[in-house]
Amino acid sequence: MHTKQWLWTKTAGWSAQDVGPTPPTLVLVFGDREALEAGEALGALGARVPRERIFGCSTAGEIEGATVHDGAVVATALWFDRSTVTSTCAALTDASDNTALGTMLAKQLPTKDLVHALVFSDGTQVNGSELVRGLAAGLPAGATLSGGLSGDGVQMKRTVVVHAGEVKSGCVSVLGFCGGVRVGTGSRGGWDAFGPSRTVTRSKGNVLEELDGEPALALYKRYLGPHAAELPSSALLFPLVVQTQDGAAPVVRTVLGVDEAAGTMTFAGDLPVGSGAQLMRANFERIIEAGGGAGATSVNGHAPDFGLLISCVGRKLILKQRVEEEVEAVRGALGATTTTTGFYSYGELAPGLADAPCQLHNQTMTVTTFWEP
Repeated sequence: MHTKQWLWTKTAGWSAQDVGPTPPTLVLVFGDREALEAGEALGALGARVPRERIFGCSTAGEIEGATVHDGAVVATALWFDRSTVTSTCAALTDASDNTALGTMLAKQLPTKDLVHALVFSDGTQVNGSELVRGLAAGLPAGATLSGGLSGDGVQMKRTVVVHAGEVKSGCVSVLGFCGGVRVGTGSRGGWDAFGPSRTVTRSKGNVLEELDGEPALALYKRYLGPHAAELPSSALLFPLVVQTQDGAAPVVRTVLGVDEAAGTMTFAGDLPVGSGAQLMRANFERIIEAGGGAGATSVNGHAPDFGLLISCVGRKLILKQRVEEEVEAVRGALGATTTTTGFYSYGELAPGLADAPCQLHNQTMTVTTFWEP
């Protein structure tokens, strides 16, 4: 397996593209939504590599090696020696709910020799918990799952995925990796809880209506104080850690939108009634260290050829000029020979712990590594 990486900016276009004599197996692109929708970057890329092999999504920041960009497009070409990549895509409206959609997509992947499924989803209209639940149910035994929800900077208005070279809104794209490829995953947070733990007393899926019997949005605004005027983007700085009653590991949930009239908040994943919920805030050093921990877990003693980094936009907003430190922490764990790319997202999909089922996470750095032994 080998890789090549290129950067596109509005002023300079694509960096030098030495594709070579053999077309890549797969090209991953992560970029600014407006740049992807404008078509110039993808059009020029599609003239050099097979357009039907281009996949990715819009972002809240693009990762190229150790650098984090805004308003750019990063393309990483992958050549596999003993592996194949297949794909499927569907609109969120193609099934009765997101769980059914996930199951449908998973069953469209080949069952023989499927090693891993990689997901790029709409980031504002999807219920990520339901999507992961359906995907996990539909995949064959032994196949692992990871990915992320696409971003739109801090605007949180519209996101897109790139599937087979086409820009699509309101869709979920899934790649299936088959054959000799090996995959590792890791996910870590690094945030600290604060304030009282409250109980979810009313909710519908990923829409939070009440905490401790109070309207959720009003209570949340009291904690945010002056930050409340900047909702929903300011909520990225104050996620919730949610502990369900089934004894599963706690998960972090980030706000995707608010309904002022109804007094409700829509999160990236489910908040079941009866769950405990507590606000979180940043610990800079722990957030950066968590990136290294995610990278180390994904490697698990191997030397990966490629690492895909998907981190939450909330981490980027908190770290600001230190954002590249978490990327460097991951790269330190992966090793100097590993090519890295990725994006800042509205949600991360990965197992929380080794051998645990895949979950939707928020406010984590999630790393997926690939190599061919």
